[in-house]
Amino acid sequence: MAASTLAAQPSPPHGTSYVGVMMQEIDSARAKALKLPEEAGVEITRVEPDSPAERAGLKPGDVVMQYNGERVAGIEQFSRLVRETPAGREVKLQIYRDGSPLNVSVTVAARRAPQLPYAPSPLAAPPPLELHLPDIPRSFMTWRSSALGIECETLEGQLADYFGVKQGVLVRSVSKGSPAERAGIRAGDVITRVGEAKVATPADLSSRIRMSRGKPVTLTLVRDHKEMTVTAALDDDGRMD
Repeated sequence: MAASTLAAQPSPPHGTSYVGVMMQEIDSARAKALKLPEEAGVEITRVEPDSPAERAGLKPGDVVMQYNGERVAGIEQFSRLVRETPAGREVKLQIYRDGSPLNVSVTVAARRAPQLPYAPSPLAAPPPLELHLPDIPRSFMTWRSSALGIECETLEGQLADYFGVKQGVLVRSVSKGSPAERAGIRAGDVITRVGEAKVATPADLSSRIRMSRGKPVTLTLVRDHKEMTVTAALDDDGRMD
């Protein structure tokens, strides 16, 4: 496994540390399917092209179990560890691939806020437009909800101010034909409540959807600084993976 060769360099103004992966939590079923020794770690679902993770040889399906010797319990913790690592520093990851442990070295880098795809209409399929975000620190860490058919992330701080909310869950992408698309949810929407309950993180969203036990859920969204509600009929048991 080749280590990252990204040269150490000062973080750009307003940059944030990142490695360039999308991840999902590990439950008992995934732990068994991936031949893990325990129900722990986070599974890589996508590796960003030309990122530190790609240069280190990380692949979708890899499970990160340790970060510089610290046991990885979930996505929020992994994201925090990456954010707290200075850009240019090499970190050691213990991963599991095809049921076997491997040690990988990754050089954390700094990045600016990426452009967010924005679908103008859930019914149309033109080339995606770009929503230009301000140059605000953020991590490249996303959750996927199979129940709604979205990829989402925690929204807070300056980026929350930009979207006109105090906190919420930012929708990064919506799968074609998913419950979210049928409900009219778009990339760039911010989910702030499920029913009457506020949500601040993907974990909150996952918990509230799971509590619905597959029944339709009412979601409060903020779009273009305006609040609106939609009802999503779920396809499964509300599991976020």
